[in-house]
Amino acid sequence: MSSAAHHNADPDRLWSVDEHLEDVLTTVRPLEPIELQLLDAQGCVLVEDVMVPLSLPPFDNSSMDGYAVRVADVAGASEEFPAALEVVGDVAAGAADPVRIGPGQAARIMTGAPLPPGAETVVPVEWTDGGLGEGPVSGMRARSLAPEGAAGQVRVYRPAQARAHVRARGSDVQAGECALKAGTVLGPPQIGLLAAIGRGTVRVRPRPRVVVLSTGSELVQPGEQLAGGQIHDSNSFALTAAARDAGAIGYRVGAVADDADTLRSTIEDQLVRADLMVTTGGVSVGAYDVVKEALSHVGDEDEPGGGVEFRKLAMQPGKPQGFGTVGPDHVPLLALPGNPVSSYVSFELFVRPAIRTLMGLADVHRPTARAKLAADKALTSPRGRRQFLRGTYADGEVTPVGGTGSHLIAALAQADALIVVPEDTESVEPGTEVEVVLLG
Repeated sequence: MSSAAHHNADPDRLWSVDEHLEDVLTTVRPLEPIELQLLDAQGCVLVEDVMVPLSLPPFDNSSMDGYAVRVADVAGASEEFPAALEVVGDVAAGAADPVRIGPGQAARIMTGAPLPPGAETVVPVEWTDGGLGEGPVSGMRARSLAPEGAAGQVRVYRPAQARAHVRARGSDVQAGECALKAGTVLGPPQIGLLAAIGRGTVRVRPRPRVVVLSTGSELVQPGEQLAGGQIHDSNSFALTAAARDAGAIGYRVGAVADDADTLRSTIEDQLVRADLMVTTGGVSVGAYDVVKEALSHVGDEDEPGGGVEFRKLAMQPGKPQGFGTVGPDHVPLLALPGNPVSSYVSFELFVRPAIRTLMGLADVHRPTARAKLAADKALTSPRGRRQFLRGTYADGEVTPVGGTGSHLIAALAQADALIVVPEDTESVEPGTEVEVVLLG
């Protein structure tokens, strides 16, 4: 178990952002690899090098619709003096027993079809009369419309170099090569390559299952009427979407009323489908901070809550945080503050890296950049706190959006970056270079 299980921890200790993150990342372990069907493995991290069992393409094949011929037979061909060849059959894509090409012979060949024995090159159909005897044609007629094209004569109006319009066997990948290295994230092109080399399944780390639940008796599902004192539950939607965006399978549990027993039993019920749990709300020092009450309660071994510690972080927003493991399988749980902006910033800093760690990714952090502060007046920041302000980033400049209020969700929707003001900085003048986290 992590240091989160140390219940004698000093409740007044102020943790730094980095200490809390390190506690999370040393507790969270990558998920065990499983064998998945290709499409189920999309977005997952490969845990083994994949070798190429057969070369691609597996045989020399034509890159054009045209005629498979010998080089010598078309060597001097021109519009004035075409080479007349005997058409001995068709080679379609997927043809297994192609015709043989002897001197003075040609076969109709389709794009992707194997180059038949005896043939040395492919003449595009546009360089021929298509077997119609009426000068150059613009394309090949479908076999069903012109079966007679597989016999008779074809006139060729231009010479072709050896192996022109032929895709060589193994020109894409060679058997025995490494197609994809362990650690590769499987996107659409990688899935396509796996299919092309005949792999039906792959060994990957599965996508983590993240259960998000919000707490608060004042929360109402969007789409329902609000009564006095009620607000719509936005956090569980924002964080479930953020979990999916990070690569997880996100499960949203509706808002749970402010009752410790209800919350505890809800968490117990959800543990079966969770690799990670995220709660939002109920972690500060109010009388109704139900998450704290439900999870700080240490009971039997099989009761969740044994290992969650609540702590104060030297950051703004997001000072109150909880972290630990719950249930018999020690599922990691991050308890985030209830303010929409605090919870989102906390997610970006702590939950997203935890999800990426579960996935087995090498790089779990958002990219950062240096940017010039474009603002009307200096930014102020509390001493001893690392402050994260919302901003928009473009062309090496970052502009703050919204104020410092941790409830301003409209401003969050405009932001694509977080401006980081270090602990020892109380003021940042316009034009100063600052660190930004790019939310992408």
